[in-house]
Amino acid sequence: MSGGRFVFDGVEYDLENPIDISIPLRFDGPQPNAYGVEPASAEPVRAGELIGDTRRGGSCNFERFTLVPHCNGTHTEGVGHLTHERISVRDSLKDVFVRAVLISVVPSPAKMAGETYPVEFGEDDWLITRESLQNALAVVRNDGNEVAFEAVIVRTVPNNDAKLERVYAGDPMPPYFSTEAMEFIAELGISHLLVDLPSIDRLFDDGKLSNHRIFWKIETQVFHVSPESRIDATITELVYAPSEVPDGEFLCNLQIAPFASDASPSRPLLFRKA
Repeated sequence: MSGGRFVFDGVEYDLENPIDISIPLRFDGPQPNAYGVEPASAEPVRAGELIGDTRRGGSCNFERFTLVPHCNGTHTEGVGHLTHERISVRDSLKDVFVRAVLISVVPSPAKMAGETYPVEFGEDDWLITRESLQNALAVVRNDGNEVAFEAVIVRTVPNNDAKLERVYAGDPMPPYFSTEAMEFIAELGISHLLVDLPSIDRLFDDGKLSNHRIFWKIETQVFHVSPESRIDATITELVYAPSEVPDGEFLCNLQIAPFASDASPSRPLLFRKA
């Protein structure tokens, strides 16, 4: 590495101008939310006469944060999301840098898409289909037969900064992946899937989480890993890739907080080719 340039797997990338596709979690302002959980919040720590807020006479700021990583912003989750074993996302995310591709897809009306999902479609459900993923990837893939990347970032259209503070409560239902679309992702061998949605599954799906299970290779109604399970794979939800960032290939640095839990707030950074 020299002069802000970094060579990874024979390709040179610009490290001086990273693209942050995480959503800032503003504890004192608008923030994204899923499932109607309490908003993430912060409050000064009090200990006797000591208060952790310089605006209230404290000598420094130190606060207690309350949040639900799965619902309060950009987060990365591992297979422990589904298992009785408390598998930490820290144990799942072992890649420091991964080759990634950003694609934009237009969801289709579910009842007209010609693809399936285990829960009955609502009148206003929208699907990310296998066909839409194939078409978007065909534009940016290096090789039609070989996977040239380990991560896929899916940006849904329309795309705007309302996603920075959108409340996902099921009305309207946000788009989600069809079964065929998730099987396609699994077939590609993608290790890290990043999406600008609150879930790759239908927001209310009777607890099936079928797409999560397809991705991690966990059978229906099973809550433990098997030799086939993809323990080293991750899903990152509620990212935001501004429209001015073009579809294409990047180097991705997927940063997480060192939480020993199934999910953690995260900060994916993208680096352009030099």
